[in-house]
Amino acid sequence: MEENPSVDPKSGHLLISEPFLQDENFVRSVVLLCENNENGAFGLVLNKLSILKLGELIDELNFLDCEVYVGGPVEQNTLHYIYYGEQLLEGSIKLGDQLWWGGNFEQLVSKLKLSEIDLGKIRFFIGYSGWSEGQLKSEIDEKTWIVSDSTYTNYILNSSPEELWRVILKNMGGEYQVLANYPIDPRLN
Repeated sequence: MEENPSVDPKSGHLLISEPFLQDENFVRSVVLLCENNENGAFGLVLNKLSILKLGELIDELNFLDCEVYVGGPVEQNTLHYIYYGEQLLEGSIKLGDQLWWGGNFEQLVSKLKLSEIDLGKIRFFIGYSGWSEGQLKSEIDEKTWIVSDSTYTNYILNSSPEELWRVILKNMGGEYQVLANYPIDPRLN
């Protein structure tokens, strides 16, 4: 497992915010990088729960009491989703071992209505995190983000939003294990 690769991180990598990052959008956040190319980067914050439920956003799914996460501060009027397992939707993009991003929205709604998707293996997001060309690399060089090439899929979908940041750092081992225990405000320690 490679941490903080010297090259730009790739789709499927995780960006883990450094312990003292004060940007309210990214405090103690874990971002799944979905795309990173010459035009910029796109990712989803995995551990910031919104107050909305999926059924409140999509009329056809008003019977679903499924949590929705805040994927980031950009375009919070958009819905994104990732899922684990075999490819279920046409057009989904593979991010890692059995981890998929997006896909045919009509298929998604249909499969959800027919209970053909395990809600424990899918996560929904409003908005996303975006970086302009070179911005993410600059932030990584400034040590704003810890990069991991492992998606820790089992932790992504099975850890509480409050614990995900710590769980992933602990499992990265070494110096990262120590960072996992840093208090949010060291003055209060």
